[in-house]
Amino acid sequence: MRLYLASTSPARLALLRQIGIEPVILPSQVDEEAAVIAAEAASGPLSAPALVQLLARLKAEAVLAATPGGQPLDGFVLGGDSAFEFDGVIYGKPHRPEIAKERWLRQRGRSGVLHSGHWLVDRRAGAAVAAGAAGAAGAAGAAGAAGAAGAVTSATVEFAADIAEAEIDAYIASGEPLEVAGAFTVDGLAAPFIQSITGAPSTVIGMSLPTVRELLGGFGVSISDFWAPPL
Repeated sequence: MRLYLASTSPARLALLRQIGIEPVILPSQVDEEAAVIAAEAASGPLSAPALVQLLARLKAEAVLAATPGGQPLDGFVLGGDSAFEFDGVIYGKPHRPEIAKERWLRQRGRSGVLHSGHWLVDRRAGAAVAAGAAGAAGAAGAAGAAGAAGAVTSATVEFAADIAEAEIDAYIASGEPLEVAGAFTVDGLAAPFIQSITGAPSTVIGMSLPTVRELLGGFGVSISDFWAPPL
């Protein structure tokens, strides 16, 4: 059984590898900004859960015609996206140091919500198969279609109150927070600054592993079917 990851995120790859899955990486090349602009022009502003679900679905759908190694897809395609919501504002990647610092100064001692969207497409034998239960327990915004299922899972992140500005400057200088949603990671240098997480920790890293397991279960498949054989 193959799992195709429609993402180049090192964090999502690491999450799957830590549970024994070696996915096939299929870069999606989705223009996320254009997709969000088009969606909001059609239906109005997107909530954070709606945004990450939309982008997760588009990423998965963008690679369905891929033929890695010259072979058609045979397995499941997984797309994912994440966004951090703080004070009702959706934060993606800050990209610039000054933006990252502004966010850290505002969020220390407070909490925000990390939303991770998931979209799973059944491409076994190269053809979609109708999904079973599309939702995941505890996941918000679950949605499904023939041969596809999706869900959004959220986790609350509380930041330590006593983070010194010098510590923030050192963290930003590392470059780590510039290309991650919310300008922080829980599995890297920012871990000592995270006071607590309410929800699955993997949700904050890039995808909810419990949600992925539950989505696969909706197709009658166990996550253990994807474990790489021992060397």
